[in-house]
Amino acid sequence: MHDRRVILITGTSRGIGRHLADHYRQQGWAVAGCSRKGLEDVPEGHLHFALDVADEPAVKAMFAAVRERFGRLDALVNNAGIASMNHAMLTPLDTVERVLRTNVAGTFLFCREAARLMQRAGQGRIVNFTSAAVPWKLEGEAIYAASKAAVESLTEILARELGGLGITVNAVGPGPIRTDLVQGVPPEKLDELLRRQAIHRFAEPADVANVVDFFLRPESDLVTGQVVYLGGA
Repeated sequence: MHDRRVILITGTSRGIGRHLADHYRQQGWAVAGCSRKGLEDVPEGHLHFALDVADEPAVKAMFAAVRERFGRLDALVNNAGIASMNHAMLTPLDTVERVLRTNVAGTFLFCREAARLMQRAGQGRIVNFTSAAVPWKLEGEAIYAASKAAVESLTEILARELGGLGITVNAVGPGPIRTDLVQGVPPEKLDELLRRQAIHRFAEPADVANVVDFFLRPESDLVTGQVVYLGGA
């Protein structure tokens, strides 16, 4: 059994996922990460996998490798996700399927496999990613918001299904944050979204890490089935 706490984070090639991987590695965690492509500069203490999060055989193989390498899994952060920003009448079906496959099926697969590994220790933490697009009922993001609403429902139900195993399941929902997901959004649209928040500023990766830190704390073992939106969405 590995003596360090082990965290698995999806989507660690850049953005929030990369920040979280660095954050927890600096805190002494052993980090397993994944992205669609491999990393050229894999940091020491970071075990990286190149896969599609909705590819069931690849996901199972990753968890088998984590189990063999570390013998345990203490936390899972389902950060990987894709967005589609378009009017519903202009959204093709292949975009719908791609968003749902990554955001919903991928999150489900990692939750399922993580729970199977965590139940051995009788404890674990799962943190999923949703979005302020859900409570905002954000026009132009129908499929993205619907996929994240599904993640929220999944989070709440898994919290009940896994609570008896000592596994908590929660979600964090950032508002606008400077990542690849908003690169194509016009500045005036981003300003409009920021005005919807109680606090009118972009979220930073450190803001997200703060909420994840709270969910992962040993003292948070009674906190489950919760969704925390940043910025007062």
